[in-house]
Amino acid sequence: MEVIKKTVFKEPDKVKVLFEKGGERGSAEKLARTLGVEFTESPDSVKNADIILRYNKEGLFFESEGQALHGDFSKLRQRLEKGRVDHELLVKAAKFKGEKPEDLAVIDATAGLGEDSVLLAFAGFKVTLYERDPIICALLKDTVRRALKVQWLSDAAKRMTVIEGDSIAELPKLLDPPDMILLDPMFPAKKNSGLVKKKFQMIYLLERQSSDESDLMQAALAAHPRKIVVKRPADGPFLGDLKPGYSLSGKTIRYDCIVL
Repeated sequence: MEVIKKTVFKEPDKVKVLFEKGGERGSAEKLARTLGVEFTESPDSVKNADIILRYNKEGLFFESEGQALHGDFSKLRQRLEKGRVDHELLVKAAKFKGEKPEDLAVIDATAGLGEDSVLLAFAGFKVTLYERDPIICALLKDTVRRALKVQWLSDAAKRMTVIEGDSIAELPKLLDPPDMILLDPMFPAKKNSGLVKKKFQMIYLLERQSSDESDLMQAALAAHPRKIVVKRPADGPFLGDLKPGYSLSGKTIRYDCIVL
């Protein structure tokens, strides 16, 4: 039985799901029902909408205040080229000595638009992605769906399973411990919003930060993985004040590795 969620918006009449020729009608109708907002095929009916969720032949777009957010793994092609992805800090952090990525199960507990997960999947890992926001999750599912149709991305996309749900609640319920859990809580918003990339500005409209980041760490620990990898700003504090066994650092990003 499909569970219809109450709208997450204070003014649902200001949010519209617009279906255009070539889009995924079933996905568009389901998202409208999930959010409790209007489904329409009329461009005129969205002129006064604050948020438009547009499904067309190119996929799903989240549009607000003249900006658009759209998932597209093909933009990462340079990083995903053979021989390059294994040099990504995240991929290095996820590996286990003497074991093949193809034999390892990874959970991305804070998936967002899935750009970290596709790096792992392209490197061979089997990745389960949890995303709690229904709009971001819809964008993510649509991105994976389209990636399945791209020859050089399809194998990686087949290794990605997207689940809409709050990982803080779901991780402790897992019966089979994963090999690794990736945690990427949203970085604190910068005071000067002009310094934040457009993509993240729009995600901040939807995604809410965890009120207690230690809850995220405790949920990951409760799943009993072999390793937890935490993505942090290079100069940021440890998540939940838990000191890692080791860290891999770049210019702006650091991966803290907690081996259990």
